[in-house]
Amino acid sequence: MRPCAAHGGRKSKEHTPPPTMKGYVHIYTGNGKGKTTAAFGLAVRALCAGRNVYVGQFVKSMKYNETKIETLFDGSVPGFGRIRIEQLGRGCFIGKEPDPVDVSIAEEGLRRCAEQLAGGRYDVVILDELTIAMHFGLLRTCDVLEALLRRHPATETIITGRYAPQELLEAADLITDMREVKHYYAQGVPSREGIDK
Repeated sequence: MRPCAAHGGRKSKEHTPPPTMKGYVHIYTGNGKGKTTAAFGLAVRALCAGRNVYVGQFVKSMKYNETKIETLFDGSVPGFGRIRIEQLGRGCFIGKEPDPVDVSIAEEGLRRCAEQLAGGRYDVVILDELTIAMHFGLLRTCDVLEALLRRHPATETIITGRYAPQELLEAADLITDMREVKHYYAQGVPSREGIDK
């Protein structure tokens, strides 16, 4: 990877904030269950209020049940928003190390997400499992921070995943640390369709 260049806190001059709402940065992190679930709950709330939502799912390659929401919120019903979901990875890294292809896919995914963040087309942008991609060295923190600095001022941004780095936490407006207290996985219960996946 190339070294990070100093960005000097530049903000995009391409957009002016709408008079009604400023967008904030949320981070849902921690070792507990529910980070993606919380992000999709916020997405449904936004969609039902007529807002458009983009979801970029890093590391994930499998379409979990929540991605079916795209067929329900396709922009065809007046008063409801539209959602677009993209998988930006080849799958999880449990028991293996990512390779250069994974890095390339993640970097392209961040580029695509940065366009959505800056473009103003989506009111809410969810970067699902972004911190996992950062933790495994697929993305540099400075590149993620640059994308956040250049986002449209009205874009609400939700970042999910374990291991959120301190620099990212410092850039957030809202942080939820989901802590596992008890989980039925420990009793050998596998992921259940419609509940866990």
